[in-house]
Amino acid sequence: MSLTPPAMRHVRLLVLTEDLPRAALALAETERFHPDERPPEAAQLSRAPVHAYRQTYQQAQARLTKIGRLIPPSSQAEIDEIRVVDLEELSEVNDWLGRIWHEASRYEEELRRLDDEEHFVSEQEAALGNFAELKIDLSLLRNKTRFLDFYVGIVPRENLRQLEGATALANHLLYPYMLRGEQAHVVIVGPRGEREAQLSSVLAAAGYQGLPIPAGLERDPQEMAQTLADRRRAIGEERKAMHGRLADWAAGIADRLLLAAKTLHLAEPLVALDASIRSAGHLAHLAGWVPARAIHDLEGRLHAALRGCFHLDSRKPRSEERALVPSVAVRNRLLQPFDLLVKQYGIPQYGEIDPTPLFAVSFLIMFGAMFGDVGQGAVIAGLAWLLRRRLGPLYRFGVMAGLSSVLFGFLFGSVFGDEHLLPALWMSPLHDPILMLQLALGWGIGFIVLACLLAIYNRWAVAHYTDAVFGHHGLVNLVFYLAMLWGGFGLASAGAFGWLPLVLVVLSLAALAVRSWRELEAPTGERVLVVFIETLETVIGYVSNTLSFLRVAAFSLNHVALSIAIFTLADMMGGVGEFTTIVLGNVFVIVLEGGIVLIQVMRLQYYEGFSRYFSGSGRAFAPLRLRRRLAAPQAS
Repeated sequence: MSLTPPAMRHVRLLVLTEDLPRAALALAETERFHPDERPPEAAQLSRAPVHAYRQTYQQAQARLTKIGRLIPPSSQAEIDEIRVVDLEELSEVNDWLGRIWHEASRYEEELRRLDDEEHFVSEQEAALGNFAELKIDLSLLRNKTRFLDFYVGIVPRENLRQLEGATALANHLLYPYMLRGEQAHVVIVGPRGEREAQLSSVLAAAGYQGLPIPAGLERDPQEMAQTLADRRRAIGEERKAMHGRLADWAAGIADRLLLAAKTLHLAEPLVALDASIRSAGHLAHLAGWVPARAIHDLEGRLHAALRGCFHLDSRKPRSEERALVPSVAVRNRLLQPFDLLVKQYGIPQYGEIDPTPLFAVSFLIMFGAMFGDVGQGAVIAGLAWLLRRRLGPLYRFGVMAGLSSVLFGFLFGSVFGDEHLLPALWMSPLHDPILMLQLALGWGIGFIVLACLLAIYNRWAVAHYTDAVFGHHGLVNLVFYLAMLWGGFGLASAGAFGWLPLVLVVLSLAALAVRSWRELEAPTGERVLVVFIETLETVIGYVSNTLSFLRVAAFSLNHVALSIAIFTLADMMGGVGEFTTIVLGNVFVIVLEGGIVLIQVMRLQYYEGFSRYFSGSGRAFAPLRLRRRLAAPQAS
């Protein structure tokens, strides 16, 4: 599989304006034409010929969507005949949908009225709940009389006794008629007069909250509750009858409504091309991006659809428009879940290396090495397979990660944390930790070197030659890193850094410092400080990034140590407790440690890999498509 996206060509298509619907269908059927919305270079091609077509389509689609709220799709239908939809047919469909929506809106208004009434009943019932224990006509409490004040509200139960005494001093009576949780519902009655202001301050201090009596609650609460229940039943019966009439009406228009939906689907490709089409009289122009290997098939489809009445030319992308060229996504089923994870970071620019295959291989190796166990890996793979319908394409990611864990489990001789059931085909990490650390360090060095090489290639491919040499993780950085590794290895093995690697380190750092100095526009003192900090950051960054890969060994050792701890604890239990401890311990390891390992591997991929060579600023290939299947609106 190629690591770079397929080569693309910029195509320019000239057709008769009247043939635009047919040309749009032909392009959509190939699923290889990515529209280019830039205006053509020829100034005389300036008119948008499908403006009226697009407006009619959008109005019809909006009406169909609104009708679909009342007649939701309940099954799938397939377009069995590919045909051209002209403006006249589209207008007829739009007019018919307008009439249908006029009828449907009456049902919608009736259903909305019933919803509003039911909502009002619910509000009344909720309000009535605050007065359920009162046995009097609520209308008597709504308004103050000439001689009496009425207060209906709630107060905290802890303040009830103090409030009762305070209201008595104000010549008022307090009656708690209902207690709910920490709240007390009370009625306060007293004479109107000079002590109203005094009572208001007392109520505020006690945390009193008034309960307004809504309009309509003017009778005994029990009578009102029965009235509201009767009204709710009546609304339900009326709604049921309304849905029955709606279903009968929808059954009579279901076939034609489905035909209208198919017509709009067939019209969709031309509408999608609207921004890319320009014309001058009877001649129309549209342009786009097409994979080079699909040019021949595209020409064949256009010949069959337009009978040769078109002109097509293609060219390679120019250097200045490389950022506009879309990149074709990976189509391999096994790599699809990894492609989804790569897209979380970004999309490769045209000409750059597609990191998906490298991401998949390196991810599986690191996950397996950090979480190597035959039994636990089989559980992960099995769960991913059982949940494949819920997980979608990501289930393959879980299956492959689990199988990688199984493979390394055989190499390490670990089955559900037990290292005595199977002989290790290679070694147990805990028996030779130094070797594991050395392997992890070697893996990290190779990973970083490969990332730098990819960064150099990607910048060279997009004609950023200076960045390929002097840029972050470019050629000079790679020389510095390799020289530092060379000298470090000599220092560890022979006790001397070596004059040649030292010269390469100094020269590469000097080259980076000179370039940074020239790019800065600042006073001399500030330049010196910035160059020093950037140089120091380069040295520390490569050292820390390399050491970061020691976590691969650390987690493989941690996995074995945690398993030993679980079995040690299980041995102390004995009997059923031993079995239960082993099972729960393995569940803990799979869920918690498995999740942590997943996060750590993703971190290494994103921060130590993608950040070096992957810009993620590309454009996804989004070709014109004809959707063959559609939701069929039917009566619910």
